[in-house]
Amino acid sequence: MSENPDHSRSDYNLIALGIRQPWAELILRGIKTVEVRSQATRRRGTIYLYASRQIARLDCASVMSRKHDIDVDALPKGQLVGTAEILDCRPCTPNDAMAACVPLDYLNGQYAWIIGNPNRLAEPLAVRFLPYGVWFYPFERKGKIPMRKR
Repeated sequence: MSENPDHSRSDYNLIALGIRQPWAELILRGIKTVEVRSQATRRRGTIYLYASRQIARLDCASVMSRKHDIDVDALPKGQLVGTAEILDCRPCTPNDAMAACVPLDYLNGQYAWIIGNPNRLAEPLAVRFLPYGVWFYPFERKGKIPMRKR
């Protein structure tokens, strides 16, 4: 894991993935390398990690926070906290439980988004646009037709 020391070098065209804490923190630490989702993704490459405003309420999230000495209340929320790469996506297997930081039964019928190369931002970044789904562009609205000047 490396740190981006200068926000001015941030890529404002990257798409962001919303992830609740402590999962985002565990990804940034390189502990959580599988993100479990109900749908597959074709997206590959670098993305922003957006720490959602709400924290994960699953028991396993609390267990992982204690195991890794994470104070969830002190973690950034509602901000971009880093980048990572989506390397692959496939149906979950029992072998994914440890890398996903969840119990085996949580993987049934789910997809494993393989995450690598986490990069923590030196300081969390505020977003201009809030999430409107799993994916969102934090600094500009993609696909919008620009208004013409009159």
